[in-house]
Amino acid sequence: MAEQNTPGSATVAGATYDPQKIEAKWQKRWAEARVFDSDVDPSKPKYYVLEMLPYPSGTMHMGHMRNYAIGDVVARVKRMRGFNVLHPMGWDAFGLPAENAAIKNNTHPREWTNKNIAQFQKVLRRFGFSYDWRREISTCEPEYYRWNQWFFMRMLERGLAYRKKSRVNWCPKCCTVLANEQVINGGYCWRHEDTLVESREIEQWFLKTTAYADQLLDDLKELEGRWPERVILMQRNWIGKSQGAKVKFAVADVAETEPIEVFTTRIDTIYGATSVILAPAHPAVERLLSWAKADSIEWTRLRKMRQASVKTEDLATMEKEGFFTGRYATNPFSGEKIPIWVGNFVLMEYGTGAIMAVPAHDQRDLEFCRKYGLPVRIVVEQKEVESSKLKVEGVKERPKDVHSGQPAVEEAFTEYGVSVNSGPYNGMDSEAAIAKMAAFAEQKGFGRAETIFRLKDWGISRQRYWGTPIPVIYCSKDGMLPVPDKDLPVLLPPNPKLTGEGESPLASTPEFVNTTCPKCGGPARRETDTMDTFVDSSWYFYRYCDPHNDKAPYDSTKIAYWFPIDQYIGGITHAILHLLYSRFWCKVMRDLGLITHNEPIARLFTQGMVQKGGVAMSKSRGNVVGAEEMAQKYGADTGRLYTLFAAPPEKDLEWSEESIEGSWRFLNRVYRLVERHAQAVREVKSGNAGAVAASSKEKILLRKAHQTLRRVTQDFETRWHFNSAIALIMELTNEIYLREPLEEGVRPEVRKEVLEMLTLMLAPMTPHLAEELWEMLGYTGGLWTARWPEFDEALTREEEVEIPVQVNGRLRGKVKVAVGTGVEEVEKLALADPAIAPHLAGKSIVKRIFVPDKLLNLVVA
Repeated sequence: MAEQNTPGSATVAGATYDPQKIEAKWQKRWAEARVFDSDVDPSKPKYYVLEMLPYPSGTMHMGHMRNYAIGDVVARVKRMRGFNVLHPMGWDAFGLPAENAAIKNNTHPREWTNKNIAQFQKVLRRFGFSYDWRREISTCEPEYYRWNQWFFMRMLERGLAYRKKSRVNWCPKCCTVLANEQVINGGYCWRHEDTLVESREIEQWFLKTTAYADQLLDDLKELEGRWPERVILMQRNWIGKSQGAKVKFAVADVAETEPIEVFTTRIDTIYGATSVILAPAHPAVERLLSWAKADSIEWTRLRKMRQASVKTEDLATMEKEGFFTGRYATNPFSGEKIPIWVGNFVLMEYGTGAIMAVPAHDQRDLEFCRKYGLPVRIVVEQKEVESSKLKVEGVKERPKDVHSGQPAVEEAFTEYGVSVNSGPYNGMDSEAAIAKMAAFAEQKGFGRAETIFRLKDWGISRQRYWGTPIPVIYCSKDGMLPVPDKDLPVLLPPNPKLTGEGESPLASTPEFVNTTCPKCGGPARRETDTMDTFVDSSWYFYRYCDPHNDKAPYDSTKIAYWFPIDQYIGGITHAILHLLYSRFWCKVMRDLGLITHNEPIARLFTQGMVQKGGVAMSKSRGNVVGAEEMAQKYGADTGRLYTLFAAPPEKDLEWSEESIEGSWRFLNRVYRLVERHAQAVREVKSGNAGAVAASSKEKILLRKAHQTLRRVTQDFETRWHFNSAIALIMELTNEIYLREPLEEGVRPEVRKEVLEMLTLMLAPMTPHLAEELWEMLGYTGGLWTARWPEFDEALTREEEVEIPVQVNGRLRGKVKVAVGTGVEEVEKLALADPAIAPHLAGKSIVKRIFVPDKLLNLVVA
């Protein structure tokens, strides 16, 4: 038979696979029948599956589509399993890119955003993703961001929202604050990779995430085994609980100067402190440098350090820089005066912003002290290592450190051991020394045991237009006041002046800034910062459950039915902040009495990236494959199938035009196969064809079909091995083709059962084609009314198997037996087998190890 394999349609002997026509047909029918609408139904088990909502910028490419294809397979399988499935979609619509694009193109951010949303929605509909579009939300609409403001008010009332001065990352080109994760490549803006980020101190709003630090850490135990291990580890490290002590070092010879407080997890090493090092932003630095002129080397270095942005993950590898302040601090344990330095690797965000440098027992301290010639003093040794032992055993001693006279330290010893050179604590194990030193410090009033967290409060202030206005008013008489609930939402002004330069656009919009005080009625001004867009995405999945509620963020009874999210799907790039803030928001809502659960997401899956040319698809890299163009060329089902087949879902996928054409050809084969036999089986009543299977061809086909169904069911339900499931379905298709012509030896009822099973297994992955095949097979109700098929265990068994026979553990041959044959019969056949029998001649069988249908091992003497 001649074939036409041109993408777009395939024609064979009158059968035409036209994906454009088929996909449009079934999308229209799904919409008319409202197939994917879902409402609370206590009579059915619920399943809430969700992909992370997209940011609508540019055009949607195949890198985006993989995430949604995975989620859609899960949603469709669960529907076929009888679940009431909630599968919504919305738009993370606020953000700086929209504002920058508006400035560049001289348009309004809303116009740019809504244009992109329309394009994204068109593509998602084109791919047939089974969303309940009634629940669509857009975070830039007042109906949504009103509740961002409402939640802010509740946090303000509880002391969870507050304002303070803080040092932040500032992009001079974006003219706004950046999160640490938005500072890349050693200090550049993620949006402007040619722009160095500065460190500035400004007044901004915070949410008190630290109030929930212990809960955020402890509740990770609920997620073990249900979230990827590396995500849990990343969250645990970000929260960063450390148990240690705070100790005050008095500043020597400087009157009326507060002691410098350091936090250390190893107070037992304090006798090895050879300097105190301050973060550039530490408030004591300027007092300590009061002796120096403004143009001095010290002030010049300080200004340079303060302008630089340092990320925590870069501390281990970055070049350590610093300078001596000219001042000294007194070690409260030893009484020794040690120099006070400023170092770029000490951060205000961790601990107290000051450290005691113990170079013999901290690698970063060692690098810094070596560079600047500061002493290195050993105060902890391994229990079994003593210098006298080195001499006795004839081991050459290490060179001496020129400053301390001790053996030179090549690498910091950071483990617990025995205290040395530590006054009254000599000879103590580290654990005992830590406890005694902390108690002594507390007794004397210069320290105390304390637990701290790496987690810091969430700075939500952004100095741009396109975000949720912070609902606060400032009055010269009454101070800072919240906007009353009745006046929410505080709306963005419709026509701001957007320049991307200078102050916030809201601050330069008088009609927004100028207002009246809700308390005294006098003139007042509004807050001009907008909220970080992570606020929008921290609770959006709750709004999906009740998207049109104008009285509350949502109806708590609906949340009680749908939550927690049964399966959340998204990229590893959101493993920390988005998920951490979502967990924080959940706990706040619980304490407000809106929900009763502790965690919003029961299961999390992080999919791999789609790459082209070895790097992730990105418009900026110019390596994207447009989703709409791909669907127009090959059909949406081909694109869906390829992204699921080309790699396991958790692994990265390298785009291949040749491979996607292979997926296209496979769907053509399936279409031709069903079309060829559809007319002959349409009127046949579907039933248990296996019960009447007679010919060998029928038995082979039914066995293969039920074996495939069993394994595909496992791949869908328990392992998410979509790629192997597709490979199995391809094998089944090949098996059917090998048995052609099916009219010879395969009755219509058997043909129908096998083709039905093939169609149903394809349905979650290629739903448009499956619907068309289902209709061709004689069904008028649509596949959405069909249930996932059940495999017949009896039909999955092979009728004969080859059992390996071992003699004393060595393979000597194989015997073919009927499935389920007992050990006596297998042994009898082995004794008669000419390849095995010589290895048993003249020997006694002392033991039989038998695995039914798998193995016989005869132990002989």
